[in-house]
Amino acid sequence: MCQVKHLLEGKGSDVYSIDPDQTVLEALQHMAEHRIGALLVMRNEKLLGIISERDYARKVILLGQHSNDTPVKEIMSSTPVSVTPEESVEACMKLCTEGRFRHLPVEQSGRVVGVISIGDLVKAVIDDQATEIEQLQRYIVS
Repeated sequence: MCQVKHLLEGKGSDVYSIDPDQTVLEALQHMAEHRIGALLVMRNEKLLGIISERDYARKVILLGQHSNDTPVKEIMSSTPVSVTPEESVEACMKLCTEGRFRHLPVEQSGRVVGVISIGDLVKAVIDDQATEIEQLQRYIVS
């Protein structure tokens, strides 16, 4: 099975982030602009947390807060689990499943080098399975 670095090579290593003191509304605007479901919360290139659409729904809307005056740091998920580029897709799937989260920051030497989502992982598994099926079919036919 492939590694995280292979996923980043295919999808790119863009990292979208927001400062913890910015508002939830600004975070939502960034997510909408980039068509993503989560942002890394960073200050001076240091990973502090993640804010997702799920955090917004559960910690702002359901609690009656307002996104234009709630800072990201109040609703972000702190201490995010991260992986290295050498981590396997299988290990990342296990982390996401057990931790019940959808986004994994990728760090190398203490620096964020990308983000992968559960969608990226599922696609990689499906692609690997399709390749294996194709190889098995060629073997059977020959």
